[in-house]
Amino acid sequence: MEMKRKLPHCLIISISLLLIIIRASAQAPDYADALTKSLLYFEAQRSGRLPYNQRVTWRDHSGLTDGLEQGVDLVGGYHDAGDHVKFGLPMAFTVTMLSWGVIEYGEEIARAREFEHALEAIKWGTDYFIKAHTSPNVLWAEVGDGDTDHYCWQRPEDMTTSRQAHKIDEKNPGSDLAGETAAAMAAASIVFKETNPHYSHLLLHHAQQLFEFGDKFRGKYDTSVGVVKSYYASVSGYKDELLWAALWLYKATDTEVYLDYVINNAENFGGIGWSISEFSWDVKYAGIQTIAAMLLPEVKHKKQKDRLEQYRSKAEFFICSCMSKNNGTNVERTPGGLLFIRQWNNMQYVSSAAFLLTVYSDFLSNTNQNLSCHGTIVTPEELFAFAKSQVDYILGSNPNNMSYLVGYGSKYPAKVHHRGASIVSYRVNKGFIGCTQGYDDWYSHSKPNPNVVTGALVGGPDREDNFRDDRGNYMQTEACTYNTAPLVGLFAKFNQLSDLRLIASYR
Repeated sequence: MEMKRKLPHCLIISISLLLIIIRASAQAPDYADALTKSLLYFEAQRSGRLPYNQRVTWRDHSGLTDGLEQGVDLVGGYHDAGDHVKFGLPMAFTVTMLSWGVIEYGEEIARAREFEHALEAIKWGTDYFIKAHTSPNVLWAEVGDGDTDHYCWQRPEDMTTSRQAHKIDEKNPGSDLAGETAAAMAAASIVFKETNPHYSHLLLHHAQQLFEFGDKFRGKYDTSVGVVKSYYASVSGYKDELLWAALWLYKATDTEVYLDYVINNAENFGGIGWSISEFSWDVKYAGIQTIAAMLLPEVKHKKQKDRLEQYRSKAEFFICSCMSKNNGTNVERTPGGLLFIRQWNNMQYVSSAAFLLTVYSDFLSNTNQNLSCHGTIVTPEELFAFAKSQVDYILGSNPNNMSYLVGYGSKYPAKVHHRGASIVSYRVNKGFIGCTQGYDDWYSHSKPNPNVVTGALVGGPDREDNFRDDRGNYMQTEACTYNTAPLVGLFAKFNQLSDLRLIASYR
């Protein structure tokens, strides 16, 4: 009679652990991979002379004479989307959100071995802002213009369009642009405080000057820089950016004068007046209100507490509206569960909302609080779960089983509305490609882009979860830097929690 041999106990444990890992990996998104790819996107968007360690190898140097006509060095910075204009306002918001992600989740980013890449992404922007801020009351707002740029379909390396630079100054103010750039540099100064204190101090100096400039010479930048109106008009005005800048300067300096500015201007600047259901490159109120609410445990003065409680009320209006618990005034959702604000580049609002909800969930959890939405209790865990559901939708948990983060997963947009990605790489073929040639030979063909703009978050599906992968469908297939920026911190946060849950499930 044959005896049945028992498997060694250690082998049984190893097999069990392997099955757990396989099951978890099959169910959960690979947030570490998404994080790595999200940071690659910023290298694809670089303008200027590319560094020796450039990882996106289908790109080459571009915009090397930017600012030359005006006698300033404006080489560098980021293209905002699928074209080659350098728009100051969305670029600054991108850097603010990248910096905020590192401030909140720097340890998690470091554990995923992406900390240096995150800092490089921020510094590519802030180096440009230092150049663009040529004197205390002068900031270069834009290089190029959308009209001539959109007339051409060219690689950035071949650009023949106008590279005229436009500025704001005392006679042509732009408090919104000055404020957002100040916020970006103040937030970045926090990021570099330990690793590069000299650079941090330099950023803070520029941030303080820009805030003073924007506050003293008030006005909307799109009035002074008319060419931006059709592309990045400041619909919300400049008051939100001034509050936003003051808050980041307070966080960077711990100087009461900046907090007093936020407190004293709360009513006149709309900080406690606007109930907002979006957070974007234009409308900062929800971000202001969220940060102000999280300051409550730190302040001691009654006047400050009372005002910050009003900010908190507005922050929680935004959060409750995202959670569909606002008694009718809620953010719309698609049948697949995605937040839906508007049809043009909706994903920008999804990623920024998911970031605010995650940060606020952490705050509530760390202070042992719940959220009350018109009497309904919402726990930090519920907030976090909903934010995660939005990110998971982006990564493929959606009716189309498609990742809207380009290059992630097995199915993602292949015909992204992006000039550089859609044309053969300059490093492969250095032959000049002209304006109309690009449209004729590359824009209109039906094949996938020859270059994958990895890490780009496209505009995404419509309100019915429908998505058409077509280069000409720019409302859905164009990606922007400020779409991806909030995801960097989120991917790191979710990656760490996935690792911890895997260990816990084994135990």
